[in-house]
Amino acid sequence: MRWAVLLLLLGACAAKPLPPVPANHEVAILAGGCFWGMEGILRKVPGVVNTEVGYAGGAEAVRVVFDPARITYARLLDDYYFRMHDPTTKNRQGNDVGAQYRSAIFYTSPAQQQAAEAAKQRALAFWKNPITTEIAPAGDFEAADEFHQDYLEKNPGGYTCHRIRK
Repeated sequence: MRWAVLLLLLGACAAKPLPPVPANHEVAILAGGCFWGMEGILRKVPGVVNTEVGYAGGAEAVRVVFDPARITYARLLDDYYFRMHDPTTKNRQGNDVGAQYRSAIFYTSPAQQQAAEAAKQRALAFWKNPITTEIAPAGDFEAADEFHQDYLEKNPGGYTCHRIRK
């Protein structure tokens, strides 16, 4: 009986599978503070077909599935990622402090790595202080529990420090 209870508990704690990526689509994994606010913005971007909040490289991150025929990875970074959070503050966004809230781009291909490095350079023209955004290979992405998914949709007016800066 104890083994049955243990197996049930282990099954309940297992990571839920991530949604499949449609053919001809790409995945971006982006960290820039609390994932609630990032997801709230990214889910509304034309060309984004799915967002999932979770953890990558020890940071709160958003897994973004997008259609590159509608929005390029470079444009996703230039027009949204580098404008929605402050990439000049190390390990901090708004009231959130700690390495889990750092600015990081986790690339999934050499092309994404090159695009991320180029976008970081272009962002220097927008921000006055040095950019601290880490650019690293994507490792495992672990989805956060359901409570965190679509948080601002379920809790309008909930906490966020993200906004698109012009």
